[in-house]
Amino acid sequence: MARNINPQCRICRREGLKLYLKGERCFTEKCAVDRRNYPPGQHGGQKGHFRKKISDYALRLREKQKVKGIFGIYERQFERYVTDADRMKGITGYNLLLAIERRLDNMVYRMGFGTSRSSARQLVRHRHVLVNGKKVNIPSFQVKIGDVIELEAKKKNNEFIKHALGTIDARGGIPRWLDVNRDLFRGVVADYPKREELTLPVQEQLIVEFYSR
Repeated sequence: MARNINPQCRICRREGLKLYLKGERCFTEKCAVDRRNYPPGQHGGQKGHFRKKISDYALRLREKQKVKGIFGIYERQFERYVTDADRMKGITGYNLLLAIERRLDNMVYRMGFGTSRSSARQLVRHRHVLVNGKKVNIPSFQVKIGDVIELEAKKKNNEFIKHALGTIDARGGIPRWLDVNRDLFRGVVADYPKREELTLPVQEQLIVEFYSR
C-alpha cells in the first residue's frame, strides 16, 4: 500500500496553516508554520517572502491538496470519493466530506484511540480494530450508523492508547455523533455529523469546482 513518508510539517507550511497532522505535538509544541511562515523547498522564498495572490485554479487545487493531506488520501482514491459524492443525492461537497469522515481510520482517531490520523491508521492496518466484532484492516472502510468500533483486548492495556484517550479533551474532545465508552475502549456511531459540526478549515465547494472544470 502506498504511504506518504514526506515530513508532515511541510504539508502544513505548504497550506499556510496548522493541520494538526502530528496530533498532540501540534498542540503542545510550536508549529513549523509559526516558525517559518513560508512554503517549503528551494523556491519557498524565505528571504522577504510573502504569499502572493494565486489564480482561481491554484486556489481550488490547494483546497483539494489540503484535504488529501489532512486525511492522508492519495489522488486516485480521492477522485473516487468525488465521483461517488456527485452521484449521490444531496449537496456534492457535503457528501464528499461525509464519505471521508466515515473512513474507519478517521473514526478511530475521532474516538480518541490515536493522537493523530496516522497513528489511528496504523492501528487499523495492524488489525487492532474491530467493527461489529470482526477485525477490519482497511483504513478506508466506510462505517455506518449503529456500527460498534472497539480495540482488540490486548491493546486495551497499551499505555500509548490510554494516553491518547486521556488527552482527547485537550485535542477538541469526542464529537457529538460518536458515543464512546472510554473504560471499554469501545465506541458506537450514533449519527452522521452535520456540515456545521465538521470544523475542518475546508471550502469543499472549491474542490467540487476543481473536478468540474
